[in-house]
Amino acid sequence: MSSETVVQNPNPKNISRSIIGLIVVVAIVLLGFQSYTIVEAGHRGIVLQLGAVQPQVLEEGLHFRIPFIQKVIPVEIRVQKAESSQVSASRDLQTVTTTLAVNYHLDGVAVNNLYRTVGMEYKARVVDPAISEALKGITAQYTAEDLIAKRSEVSAKVKDALASKLGLYNMVLDEINITEFKFSEEFDRAIEQKQIAEQQALKSKLDLERIKIEKEQEITRAQAQAEALRLQKQEVTAELIKLREIEAQLKAIEKWNGALPNVTGGATPFINVK
Repeated sequence: MSSETVVQNPNPKNISRSIIGLIVVVAIVLLGFQSYTIVEAGHRGIVLQLGAVQPQVLEEGLHFRIPFIQKVIPVEIRVQKAESSQVSASRDLQTVTTTLAVNYHLDGVAVNNLYRTVGMEYKARVVDPAISEALKGITAQYTAEDLIAKRSEVSAKVKDALASKLGLYNMVLDEINITEFKFSEEFDRAIEQKQIAEQQALKSKLDLERIKIEKEQEITRAQAQAEALRLQKQEVTAELIKLREIEAQLKAIEKWNGALPNVTGGATPFINVK
């Protein structure tokens, strides 16, 4: 008696239930991941609900969102740097190439407004044009030489003008640094020649002052000598002359060796005692 193996075909209903169950599990997992978002440090989250920018701005950390309905756009609010080299004209129509470094950051509270009005291309649309406009407007107020001599004043004015322009778009200016003013070769040569002329003029002035001082010193010495002679003449009297003669004779006696000359000259002659 032979035994037969019975092969049972899979039940289509069971297969369908398994597939559906797998789909449900996958959907639940996806929904779980889509229900949360993480805003990294130094960023803020802009919430879009069906494409519309929402008023709330997400801080750093973990946040819940409605899957497939809400989308979170991360925006960096750390300090950012923009470098720019602008060609402008000074008040005396000299061509000036200015290299400027700008540090700025986005206002974390109002990044949603920036996104709504400008978008994520804010550097190209706002920052770079604002730097150019502020710099050209200020450099036009100064001559080329004043731009060099009053660099700190120029920098302060550019900072104020740029801060006002960026503030209109919810951006905060931290600091600016004018790293270089570059002029034409002709102007550089003119400045160099002027400095040489000023140095030569200063040297000539110092030489004249030195000569004047030396002359005044000579006059002072001559006046002092003349005054001394005048005082000496006033002090010469008959008694002083007699005193000087006596002093001379005393010095001669001190030097006498005991031998008497036959004839002597002077106010008091010696007598020959032979």
